[in-house]
Amino acid sequence: MPFSVDHLAELNLLTQFPMTSQQAGLKVHSHEADPALVAAAQRLHEKGLISQKDGGYLTPLGSEALELSQKLAGILS
Repeated sequence: MPFSVDHLAELNLLTQFPMTSQQAGLKVHSHEADPALVAAAQRLHEKGLISQKDGGYLTPLGSEALELSQKLAGILS
């Protein structure tokens, strides 16, 4: 299954979360951010990867997804 444009937007947003601390989050400002980024945040929230529809914190599943996405990016680099 190829990555869709939506998947790539979600992965790119996911990799912007800090991996070093679960106390650090991310805020996607809907009035300033690219609409694709806002939609990606909403989808990540619906999938249970982030705590809020506009960012927030990574959930345990989100932390796992971030770790795997960084591994994949390293392999492909």
